[in-house]
Amino acid sequence: MNKVLIHNARIINEGRIFDGSVMIDGDKIAAVYEGQISDAVRSEATEVIDATGKWLLPGVIDDQVHFRDPGLTHKGDMGTESRAAVAGGVTTFMDMPNTKPQTTTIADLEWKFNRGAEVSVANYSFFFGGTNDNMDEIRKLDRSRIPGLKLFLGSSTGNMLVDKKESLERIFGEAGMLIAIHAEEEEVIKRNIAYYTGKYGDDLDISFHSKIRNEEACYASSAKAVELATRLNSRLHILHLSTAKELTLLDNSKPLNEKKITGEVCVHHLWFHDGDYALFGNRIKWNPSIKTLEDREALRAAVNDNTIDIIATDHAPHLPAEKEGSCLKAASGGPLVQHSLIVMLELAMEGRFTYEKVVEKMAHMPADLFHIEERGYIRPGYYADLVLVDPQSAWTVSKDNILYKCGWSPFEGYTFHHAIWKTFVNGQLAYSDGRINDSVRGMEVKYNN
Repeated sequence: MNKVLIHNARIINEGRIFDGSVMIDGDKIAAVYEGQISDAVRSEATEVIDATGKWLLPGVIDDQVHFRDPGLTHKGDMGTESRAAVAGGVTTFMDMPNTKPQTTTIADLEWKFNRGAEVSVANYSFFFGGTNDNMDEIRKLDRSRIPGLKLFLGSSTGNMLVDKKESLERIFGEAGMLIAIHAEEEEVIKRNIAYYTGKYGDDLDISFHSKIRNEEACYASSAKAVELATRLNSRLHILHLSTAKELTLLDNSKPLNEKKITGEVCVHHLWFHDGDYALFGNRIKWNPSIKTLEDREALRAAVNDNTIDIIATDHAPHLPAEKEGSCLKAASGGPLVQHSLIVMLELAMEGRFTYEKVVEKMAHMPADLFHIEERGYIRPGYYADLVLVDPQSAWTVSKDNILYKCGWSPFEGYTFHHAIWKTFVNGQLAYSDGRINDSVRGMEVKYNN
């Protein structure tokens, strides 16, 4: 079996930064060496990668992507977006259920698993969608194959709104698995739309998006979900937190394994603020919306003090034409997986986070929060999902180097100061020096649920 030695890297793992080497044997990590290695160790390798001057990180685990398979594949598909993912150091993804058809039956879930096995370069996993009336299907789910149940408590792309009180009570009380939520209060959003269109007309510009999908809409929905989860003793995970006020619903006094209620922030809410709408327009239209500078600073602080548990993308590609139009017409969402790790390393370079914290929130904590088997760390016996970063390579995002099927990025024109050099998926070199190895196929992720 092929044994690959990644030699003389700067390893960032489990809160430490040290010089060392990693031996890959097949699809697993065989050994982690700190400091210099012997000639005998080197001679065991069938291939040696000189990683001098490079950083070695565990592969990113992204718990929230929309890869658009099936039914929306003009925007992106599992093949194209997984290629972009590994180019960005993302080795495992959890795909969301608002596709066509929606992933709300066992049969539709199986279709996605089969599709992932056929085309995905990265490791793949799929949330199951909860609806007002699919509790029978939820009861039949194999908990070892899925990260959890996804509920939309506010309408978004591919509307799957769960809005019946009895349905929510049943799901929170009987699902018996992690429930991940998109939390925006529909009645608040409708009221705000009526107010602003009544005052300014239907042709609202993008600056109104954060006024319509505002702090009140987010907090009201998140608070309702926290009340339900607390009362019914459910595991609740609040996706894409965007406001300082919602952080009051979370508790950082306990370690992750003792938390029943956890939270995620996305890279765009850590990078942009509502003052950026004037420059970027609809390119930074997401649900939930980009909020104030004060909200962004609170979210960054919450990452650092562990109020927020993980960082993800909510990668949701749309064609450029779909992002055009007024605030009420332009599609919400944007492509991010190719640039998420690079964005976070840039913020660490600026002193907003430590590099160890970036690895913790993008690799370690997702693995721990979702009880993923043997991934998320650089440890012997774990799958060799690894990323080599060149910390001395400045490059500018352009259409020439974007791999998203939709062909654009909100970071176009920005010069980053770290580059993904190589990405390993289960010990296979999936990305190297700007090229994808299209023969690589990821694996289905397994969970200890």
